[in-house]
Amino acid sequence: MAIYAHPDDADVAAGGLLAQWASEGCAVHLVVVCDGAKGSHVPQVDVASLREIRRAELQQAADLLGATSVHCLEHVDGGVTNDEELRSTLVGLIREHRPDVVLGPDPTATFFGGVYVNHRDHRETGWALLDAVAPAAAMPLYFPDKGEPHQVRQLLLSGTHEPDVVIDVSRTIDIKVKAVLAHSSQMAGDPEGIRDVVLGRAEQAGRPVGVAFGEAFRSVELDF
Repeated sequence: MAIYAHPDDADVAAGGLLAQWASEGCAVHLVVVCDGAKGSHVPQVDVASLREIRRAELQQAADLLGATSVHCLEHVDGGVTNDEELRSTLVGLIREHRPDVVLGPDPTATFFGGVYVNHRDHRETGWALLDAVAPAAAMPLYFPDKGEPHQVRQLLLSGTHEPDVVIDVSRTIDIKVKAVLAHSSQMAGDPEGIRDVVLGRAEQAGRPVGVAFGEAFRSVELDF
């Protein structure tokens, strides 16, 4: 299960791995917290139209990855809070689908190279998924109306300053590129330029372990 803030986040962070798992017969469930309706630098954009565009782009990308299900929680962009309501929803989805692995953003990563501040929605989503997985989903007295408890075995956190796992996604890198490009409303550059950025980042991630293209994560083992 991949839990991310915005419609394009899972594809950018882990599209190669998700596509690989889906091709191997795994059930891949996407959870998108925000509706993406503020994802534009154009002040005159129609918010309702952008929301629908981003939902359609999300479904197209999910189909490319081979996702089993897509859950859109429809929170307002910029308004995500790690509160009881969000944690309850995430616990319910985890208990419903019972994933072995949950992927999402590392909420401890705030500043990147002096040029980027991690989006608040990413950080709040990351904290909420951590709290939902450890320990709430596995403990029967947390949200007892949300189904039978389920222990997630592993967390894979992307966008991290402390990666300790790199997964070879060379076989599915082309699918990742297509999934990212499906979010055309978010593409500031030409498709070839975006493709070059995606490939360049995957090459950089794979270089330390000697693979052509990789995706890096911080891994937390919870199987006890």
